[in-house]
Amino acid sequence: MTAIDPTAHLTAEQIEELGRELDAIRDEVIAGRGEKDAAYIRKVVAAQRKLELVSRGVLLFSFFPPAWLLGTAGLSVAKIMDNMEIGHNILHGQWDWMRDPKIHSTTWEWDHVSPSDQWKHSHNELHHTYTNVIGKDNDLGYGIMRVDEDQEWHPFHLGQPLWNFVNACFFEYGIAAYDLELGKNLSERRRRNPEFRARAKAVGRKIRKQVLKDYVIHPLLSGPSFLTTLAATFTANLVRNVWSHSVIMCGHFPEGVQVFERRSIEDETRGQWYLRQMMGSANISGSRAMHFMTGNLSHQIEHHLFPDLPSNRYAEVAVKVRALFEKYELEYVTGPLPKQVFSAWRKVVRLSLPNKKKPAVQTPAREQELVAA
Repeated sequence: MTAIDPTAHLTAEQIEELGRELDAIRDEVIAGRGEKDAAYIRKVVAAQRKLELVSRGVLLFSFFPPAWLLGTAGLSVAKIMDNMEIGHNILHGQWDWMRDPKIHSTTWEWDHVSPSDQWKHSHNELHHTYTNVIGKDNDLGYGIMRVDEDQEWHPFHLGQPLWNFVNACFFEYGIAAYDLELGKNLSERRRRNPEFRARAKAVGRKIRKQVLKDYVIHPLLSGPSFLTTLAATFTANLVRNVWSHSVIMCGHFPEGVQVFERRSIEDETRGQWYLRQMMGSANISGSRAMHFMTGNLSHQIEHHLFPDLPSNRYAEVAVKVRALFEKYELEYVTGPLPKQVFSAWRKVVRLSLPNKKKPAVQTPAREQELVAA
């Protein structure tokens, strides 16, 4: 939806050839999956569980400040691991090929208030199909923000930096809300829909389970450390939420990432779908530890191209994908975490304000589509 299309130099034949080259990369990784990959995810799951258990054990003595700091830090890391490298990727079906019922997208439930089956629908089926398509992709701006200059500005948008900050702090609840598509289901008629009511009840049950585990059972087990353990758990959830929100923001919202009109995906070919994933995502550069803590979503471009490939293979895939960006003269948007976070937040603030220049005259159909989004 930008004034200058960064893909305009590509012919239809080049786009389809690009698609075939990306298919070849995917096929090569699938053919090479094996015991080394399986051992990786099993090791990560085991390490996460041990870290969480030890951290909660340390928090039994959280009335001692050193124990509080150590336990809170460990629990924060354990929760990030559970959500990012483990839960997110297992629920994508990245490890289904192992046929391990304990590590499978159909059986896994994560440390999150959003039930896994609802998340899989909104994320896997909607977000990854309609990446950065305004009005179709709820992850774009989390459904609460203006995300493009061509969208009509309203005074309501002045608050979007605040909403984004609140969303970051309570990100898991924000995800549960747009998994339920609350924006379009709040009317009396919609709320009475049996399917929506069933999904809302499932979210309510999951929230109760999470609150009971984190804010009742574990603090009570700490006895005299009840209040300090309660504070530690809240802090760990806050750290996890802000971290995952930041990673997702960096993958979808920095300057240079493209957004798309709904009509632009009509009759979309395989090559065009690949191209939209490439132009609608951004990466984070950094160390192996940073990539691990992001769930390898620091390789967001590669993840959007191949969401069902094992996350531990994204680093090697990224080298080949970046070569294709260069071959087809496309911009590979990437940068260190601080730079990408700043870029994403700057865009949030910029788009909360009216456009400095008068926007181009819109056709009635274009205006109707943007207003609806």
